[in-house]
Amino acid sequence: MWNHTKGKDVRKVAHTPYGYRIENGIAVIDEEKAEKVRNLYKGYLSGLSLSVAAKSAGIDAYHGTAGRMLRNERYLGDDYYPAIIDKETYERAEAERVKRAKKLGRIFEPKTEDKPTIYKKFSIGQVIQKYTNPFTQAEYVYSLIESEVQQDGS
Repeated sequence: MWNHTKGKDVRKVAHTPYGYRIENGIAVIDEEKAEKVRNLYKGYLSGLSLSVAAKSAGIDAYHGTAGRMLRNERYLGDDYYPAIIDKETYERAEAERVKRAKKLGRIFEPKTEDKPTIYKKFSIGQVIQKYTNPFTQAEYVYSLIESEVQQDGS
């Protein structure tokens, strides 16, 4: 979101990612915290769990928070946030995260469903009975509808 104030674009920040601070409306790297973020990536890539990597980096975070930090693309840098980590480190951490999740059975691939056969040709038998109740008559007539089935069963 942008807030146009006195001719300047100043971003409204709902939450500043860990490792940054805002000075005069501009995101700058907080070097002390940024080093902790880099150490989080290093620890995770060295084989530590998310929560242990965060703790060893000096970040007080549970595994869910540490995982979100590893997936935060803002650390790569964008038009507002300067880069804290390089793309190679980010991609290696993401690949490791996916590898671990697969190993633990936490990646759920969507199941492919067979598409139902849609029949487009129908025939109806001869209407012999007549009912006074229109619902009963409709039920009877609908029961006479048959779809054409091909020889291969489809």
